[in-house]
Amino acid sequence: MQTLLRPFAIKSSGDLARIGVILALAGLILFGALRYDNFLSPFNILSFLRYNSMFALIALGMAFVIITGGIDLSVGGTAAMASVVAALLSPYHWAAGLLGGMAAGFAVGALNGFIITKMRIQPFIGTLATMLAAYGTGLLLANNQSVSVSYDTGFTVIGQDDFLGFPIPAWIGLAAYVLGWLVLEKLPVGRHILAIGDGEATAGLMGLKVERTLAAVYLASGTLAGLAGVILASQFGAGQPTEGVGWELFAIASVVVGGTLLTGGSGSVGATLAGALLLAMVFNILNFENGLGWISLSAYWQSVIRGAFLLVVVVLQAKLMARHRAI
Repeated sequence: MQTLLRPFAIKSSGDLARIGVILALAGLILFGALRYDNFLSPFNILSFLRYNSMFALIALGMAFVIITGGIDLSVGGTAAMASVVAALLSPYHWAAGLLGGMAAGFAVGALNGFIITKMRIQPFIGTLATMLAAYGTGLLLANNQSVSVSYDTGFTVIGQDDFLGFPIPAWIGLAAYVLGWLVLEKLPVGRHILAIGDGEATAGLMGLKVERTLAAVYLASGTLAGLAGVILASQFGAGQPTEGVGWELFAIASVVVGGTLLTGGSGSVGATLAGALLLAMVFNILNFENGLGWISLSAYWQSVIRGAFLLVVVVLQAKLMARHRAI
């Protein structure tokens, strides 16, 4: 019997945390379905996926960064700047807006990689500096105002249209997560990323190209944040230089709730997606609760409740992992 159950055994505390976030997400979906009439309506499901694809993308990039033991505080500012760049280039062609926004994110990611690997500055400080620079650049390019996108070149299709009945931003997010899973689980570079998170010095002694891998991880994070900015501009019809505040915290929370250790060396792409969806689901449920009329929660109270919910989930996961280690 033990032999038959061995493939399903929980092998680490990280596995337990990942199971926990999936169960919490399933519980929230069940609660919403039972309490609200239109919770599982096609409109709500598609709107939920369309909007939250942006946050899922930055959470994916953050997951890879945190697995290496780093942090990227610049993703919110990068997304805001990229949305402005995409909006400014959208009149020329939809592809110009898409590639321009991603290139802006790529540039910030490259700068982060250079600062961290060549200048030897701690990721927290280095990406804090680029976050401020990205916000400032976005405001300068936009003249401190929103920048309207072109509706004539098809740019808004990226954020507002569907393909095969599924939102295009959700397709983009799905493709990114499939690619991320393949990189982390099936390719040698994924093992290198995990090894660097366990210890850079040890990874270097093993002959791994630590600097090159770290630079690639920050490039990926910046590019995904740029892509999120493109979706932001396309979905709302304008580049938003003041948007993105707190996005880095949402991304970090999604990764941590998904069971990835902030110290690095462990993580899961799928659990990160579940963590992002879980936090977004809390916001969705609060909106439905407001709609019932029993309570009326402002955006500020909603933030407080989301933070409290995050704390409860993390505490429960910590207790479960401690109990698992004691067994």
